[in-house]
Amino acid sequence: MAALAWLLIPLFAVVGAAIWGSWASRNKTIGDVAELAGYARFRDAMERAHPTTSASASAEREPAAAAGGVSTSPSS
Repeated sequence: MAALAWLLIPLFAVVGAAIWGSWASRNKTIGDVAELAGYARFRDAMERAHPTTSASASAEREPAAAAGGVSTSPSS
């Protein structure tokens, strides 16, 4: 009977390792999708909070565009 008890210890260790391995290799992208969607909603809300900016404020944020270097608007 003692030999059976000693054989059960490695068996439980293998079962525990298999459970841990399947948990560690699970698909973790589900949480990332929800997190990124929440961040996109946050950005949209922040853009809607300040819909108009003055020319001086946009010049402070984009000095190259204000100096005539790079245009951020698409040309049609």
